[in-house]
Amino acid sequence: MDRASFDRLFDMTDRTVIVTGGTRGIGLALAEGFVLAGARVVVASRKPDACEEAAQHLRGLGGQAVGVPTHLGEVGDLEALVQRAVDEFGGIDVVVNNAANALAQPLGEMSVDAWTKSYEVNLRGPVFLVQAALPHLKASPHAAVLNMVSVGAFNFAPSLSIYASGKAALMSFTRSMAAEFVPHGIRVNALAPGPVDTDMMRKNPQQAIDAMIGGTLMKRLATPDEMVGAALLLTSDAGSYITGTVIIADGGGTPR
Repeated sequence: MDRASFDRLFDMTDRTVIVTGGTRGIGLALAEGFVLAGARVVVASRKPDACEEAAQHLRGLGGQAVGVPTHLGEVGDLEALVQRAVDEFGGIDVVVNNAANALAQPLGEMSVDAWTKSYEVNLRGPVFLVQAALPHLKASPHAAVLNMVSVGAFNFAPSLSIYASGKAALMSFTRSMAAEFVPHGIRVNALAPGPVDTDMMRKNPQQAIDAMIGGTLMKRLATPDEMVGAALLLTSDAGSYITGTVIIADGGGTPR
C-alpha cells in the first residue's frame, strides 16, 4: 500500500449519503462524520425545522448538506427522500438507516397501534428506503448500506420486546440484503450500539440507565461520536471486504 491508497481508505469525497434520524443523537454525529470525510449528506427526520437546522450546521462544517422532512412510516415519503437526494446531488452512494422509535410496552400490555407504529418505522421504513434507493445504489461504484440496529437485537429485552424484535429482524434483512446485492457491488452491514448518551436514552428512568451502564465492561455510556469510526469503516473503502456482518459497539457488554 502507498500513501495515496491509504489516504483514500476513509475518504468519502464526492459520495452522497442519506442519514435517517440525522438531526440529533447518533444520526447527527454520523452525518457530521460523513461531511468531515468529504461526503454530501442528506439528513432526514420528521421535523422540517430540525432538518433545516441540522443541514445548516453541517454546511457550517464545510460540507454540502440538505435536510429533507421524512416520516419513515410513510412509504411515499421514502420515495420522495430518494428523489430529492438524486435531484440535489445526482445519485446515492450510501444509505444509513438510523431513525427508530423506542416504544416500550411490556408483554401482556401491548397495543396493536404501538406494534404497528414501531414496525413501520423500525423495520418497514429501512427496508423500503433501501428498495427505493436500489437503482441508484446499483449505479454507484462505492455503494454501501448501513443498518443501525441495537444490542437489544441480541440480548434479553424486557419491556422493549417490540423494539428489540424489530432490530433483530433488521439484522436478518441485513444478511439477506448483503447476499442479494453482492452481484451489484453493494455492501450491506449493521452497527449495533450499546447504551449511548442520546435523547432517546435520557427518556429512560435513571435506574434503567444505571442498569444498562452496569451491563457494560467499560461502565459508562458511549458518546454519539464514538459510533462514527465504526460507521465510516463499514461504509467507506476501508471496509471493502466487509459485508453481511454487524459491529457491536457496546463498551463490552453483549458477548460473554
